[in-house]
Amino acid sequence: MLRTAASFDAQATLGFLVSQTSSIEQEVYAIRYADIQYPNLVPVDTSAYPWARTVTYFTVDQAGQADWMNGNASDMPFAEIAHTKYETTVEAAKIGYRYSLEEVNQAMMIPGMNLTADKAAAARRAAEELVERVVLSGDTRKGFLGLVNQTSVPQAAVPNGAASSPLWSSKTPGEILADVNNSIVGAWSATQQIELHDTVLLPIAQYGLIAGTPRSTNADTTILSYLQANNIYTATTGQPLTIRTLRQLTGAGAGGTNRMITYRRDPQVLKFHMPMPHQFFPPQQRMLEFIIPGMMRLGGLDVRLPKGISYNDGI
Repeated sequence: MLRTAASFDAQATLGFLVSQTSSIEQEVYAIRYADIQYPNLVPVDTSAYPWARTVTYFTVDQAGQADWMNGNASDMPFAEIAHTKYETTVEAAKIGYRYSLEEVNQAMMIPGMNLTADKAAAARRAAEELVERVVLSGDTRKGFLGLVNQTSVPQAAVPNGAASSPLWSSKTPGEILADVNNSIVGAWSATQQIELHDTVLLPIAQYGLIAGTPRSTNADTTILSYLQANNIYTATTGQPLTIRTLRQLTGAGAGGTNRMITYRRDPQVLKFHMPMPHQFFPPQQRMLEFIIPGMMRLGGLDVRLPKGISYNDGI
């Protein structure tokens, strides 16, 4: 019996795969993951050279005060500025996906059949989860700190309420509202009305508490609804206060307590550098499989104005 040797056109297979992955990548990068929060919590800067080893930036402090003068004055006050240089290390991370030779050729057999985007989507999801961890919690292996554990940010314990406890579960609605507004007002006062926080982040349990608890007996509004309409930021600017939940805040405070963060979401205050957002590279054949490499390059979260953020522990 005559047997025909198995064969395949390597160039045709690779060409088919290239066209497929181009379409797959467009689909995957259009996906928005509902529980990936970092793009909404911190400004992300992708402007640096993708292969830069570090990102250098400067902060500027100004000094000088105008005063009255008379016609015979011989002295002149001058304004001065001071630049402080900082550098952020950029690190590379990788995640890709692969197809077997069998998968690709089976897809080629049937006209109109496409490779699924599942593997590429899983790789992309893994990349986003790594970025999320770095931005929010940092990474000890690279010496990065995240949004919830910066060492330069002012930290305070919330005061006890009438029940002699700082826990929101033991406080009245008025005491809870005071904790939030005091955090915003405290930073505003300490910086001579410069740092007015526009964002509040809460652990899941505390967010659920204020979202489901009435403002007062027989009230038709919750603590959360009342807070969104009645806070120092909204009263001063006319803009809505952003209030979000963040699971990483559970146990993030001193002594393992729950932490509330208030801050001004502005690149002057904090910024995350990602010179090379995650991307896939052209397919490469390795033995009997095709590899689609993926990588990204990112730095840690830079807190440029620590007083633009406040940690309040014990809630």
